[in-house]
Amino acid sequence: MKFSERCWDILKGDGVGIMPTDTIYGVVGSAMNKDTVDRIYTIRHRDRRKPMIVLISSSDEFRKFGMKLGSEDLEALSKVWPGKVSVILPCINPEFEYLSCGTSSIAFRVPYDEDLRELLLATGPVVAPSANLEGKEPATTIVKAEEYFGSDVDFYEDGGKIENTPSTLVLLDRGKFRVVRQGAERLSKDLVLY
Repeated sequence: MKFSERCWDILKGDGVGIMPTDTIYGVVGSAMNKDTVDRIYTIRHRDRRKPMIVLISSSDEFRKFGMKLGSEDLEALSKVWPGKVSVILPCINPEFEYLSCGTSSIAFRVPYDEDLRELLLATGPVVAPSANLEGKEPATTIVKAEEYFGSDVDFYEDGGKIENTPSTLVLLDRGKFRVVRQGAERLSKDLVLY
């Protein structure tokens, strides 16, 4: 899906909006701006002990977080990215405590959607929790998202009705994945730790 200029401009300006991701509608904003992330926690009524998934354009973005992965882990990531798999990785940089929420880790995803990756290349990493208030069902339409958030966000990007499953959430451990939440994508058996 092509994203509007308004969407690009607002995200580059640290604004917050509702837009389709490669899985479901998300509440998105710059992951590099603590105030933006705080604002999303507030408008979603989200538990601040629960980290949010960060969308990135490629694994090159890890350097922005002061992270350096070994060749074994990078090889494993190349088998699931781009894709609907969010991977929990260690991040002990104190500068990003507002993202790791005391877990010393952040979940990242390189989306399958090419237009979304292009957007992320321009805006930088974004947090993208599902478009709902804590405890409610994720919005499948912009109309439902507007019911949840009204004027609390800066833009709405309509991608039609989206009834997908959230991403599969995994933990990376020495080049293998441990499934934390089964979601939109099944991993091949040779990649999974049992």
